[in-house]
Amino acid sequence: MLRRTKIVATLGPATDDPKVLDELLAAGIDVARLNFSHGTEKEHLERAETVRNRARASGRQVGVLIDLQGPKIRIERFKAGFITLAKGDDFILDTHLAKGDGDQHRVGVSYSGLADDVKRGDHLLLADGQISLWVNDTEDGEIHCRVVVGGELRDKQGINRQGGGLSAPAITEKDERDIEIAAEIQADYVAVSFPRSAEDIHYARQLLQKEGGKGRIVAKIERAEALDALEAIIQASDAVMIARGNLGVEVGDAELPAIQKKIIKMARALNTVVITATQMMQSMVSTPIPTRAEVFDVANAVFDGTDAVMLSEETAIGQYPIKVVAAMDRVCHEAEKQREARTSTHRIDTTFQSVDESIAMATMYTANHLGVKAIAALTESGSTVQWMSRISSGIPIYAMTCHVETRRRVTLFRGVYPVSFDVSSDDVVAANQEVIDELLRRGAVRDGDLVILTRGDLTGVAGGTNVMKVIRVGDEVSS
Repeated sequence: MLRRTKIVATLGPATDDPKVLDELLAAGIDVARLNFSHGTEKEHLERAETVRNRARASGRQVGVLIDLQGPKIRIERFKAGFITLAKGDDFILDTHLAKGDGDQHRVGVSYSGLADDVKRGDHLLLADGQISLWVNDTEDGEIHCRVVVGGELRDKQGINRQGGGLSAPAITEKDERDIEIAAEIQADYVAVSFPRSAEDIHYARQLLQKEGGKGRIVAKIERAEALDALEAIIQASDAVMIARGNLGVEVGDAELPAIQKKIIKMARALNTVVITATQMMQSMVSTPIPTRAEVFDVANAVFDGTDAVMLSEETAIGQYPIKVVAAMDRVCHEAEKQREARTSTHRIDTTFQSVDESIAMATMYTANHLGVKAIAALTESGSTVQWMSRISSGIPIYAMTCHVETRRRVTLFRGVYPVSFDVSSDDVVAANQEVIDELLRRGAVRDGDLVILTRGDLTGVAGGTNVMKVIRVGDEVSS
């Protein structure tokens, strides 16, 4: 059984060995993530080129997702590299302090406007929420705090305001340069960190298109205020990522499960791809097997209908990158066998907006009720198979296209598998037979199986799918 839920794996030092990368591809990654919060431009360019070359050599198609750093607000560095704060200590976040001059009493901050965004009574959470500071006063760029929850504080760790509300723009100067690199790489997806509104997504798209990039835009939901504009952000995006780390710090961990379910449900209802991310198998950074809680976490995301699950540190710097992908693959497979992952009432009572969307919905309804073995979609842009992928099903959808950009794009769609295919005949009957022959060659079907084929009357026209045909393999194919 093909795995329907896609696996996004972050590349890093742990995957730079070509042998490890080959094993990672064999283990089943679908999309390679390049985290622009770390690493150099040269490293990112080399990793993107290498993973595509290795995927091509192994007959695989892998998407590349560029994850922009965004306005990650961090403390600067300490003279000693770290300090230890105790409950009740006074501590100053100083926006004017030199970058390397932090000590036991104060440390610099990467965002000069932080003092203007906070007031007495606010709680600032550092180091992914492990350290809590209560704001007593602000004065001339200094934020005077009292430690509520102490611990070890290291260089460059992040700062969040409980409840959100920090005003740093979503697209920084660094991001603008990194978008140029994303265009150079021809990234398939570009993820915008900390967006607050649909306008942030539109702006990122404009910058990418200006540089000649054709990638799709992913909105990372990690600010509390993004939840107030959630529907608009999803509609402006091609995909959303539930970035549970920063989001959990801002809204509180107890609220995260309900928020995750809401985002997945809304994204699918709005025909948008959704990625569930952050600490999915965090323990496997240093251990060879996941915890039972992590297994449940991944499985529940699959049950909820996520398109993809994502690995961050687990593959980028972890000790067991191959084992963690294999573990995630195993959990997804088992979860997908359950009925709740294979049935759907998606849009059953709504009106469709276009012919190709109607064909996609009719295809999935028919496939789920007729015992169809496979769906073969001749597609230009991938929009038809994206609509199909919103319907929960156990039936594989083969996106058959001659466009490499489309094949890479659909690697993120749940239940969709890219196939390099170019119709050689202008005759419709012969073209239909070519599709069936390709599925037979791949071992996807055999004589007697039912296949649904979708295509458009006009070859080469995006959004032109207007034909759905049911074919029994082995029978004479007609137009």
